Amino acid sequence: MPLHDRDGAAWINERRKGFTMIEVMVVLVVAAILSAVAYPSYVESVRKSRRAEGRAALMQIMQQQERFYTQHNTYVPFSSSSTDEHEKKFKWFSGNAAKDSAYEIKAEACSNEMIQDCVRLTAMPGTENVNTSYRDPVCGDLVLTSTGVHSADNPNCWK
Repeated sequence: MPLHDRDGAAWINERRKGFTMIEVMVVLVVAAILSAVAYPSYVESVRKSRRAEGRAALMQIMQQQERFYTQHNTYVPFSSSSTDEHEKKFKWFSGNAAKDSAYEIKAEACSNEMIQDCVRLTAMPGTENVNTSYRDPVCGDLVLTSTGVHSADNPNCWK
């Protein structure tokens, strides 16, 4: 039975399809709140995985340095600008390719030591030679020495 208005005209009894503006706005507000809560966690997870990449690269390069030391009785200082054939054997970035890497790595003699006695590997985040958009304000540089000392701005960065 159709509905009638006061003048007796029949209303078409039809349901409209779609969403109201209020429903769309509620969904957008909920999505924005969820994004605001989830995004910082996502960024921190990415940062932790990149930090793990840097630590793993330091460990791998230190093993390579130790192998070199057993053959030549010295460690090798190197950097991204190295030109010596021995220095070029060491990877100076943390990932598979320099521009995709989070850390640039350099090797130098430990403080107050000769390179024959101790090497200090430093992984520096987001330099101009690697992914410049990566930053690690919590840990900064990751450091590993041939004497087993590892350090960073925050002691929890090596855990």
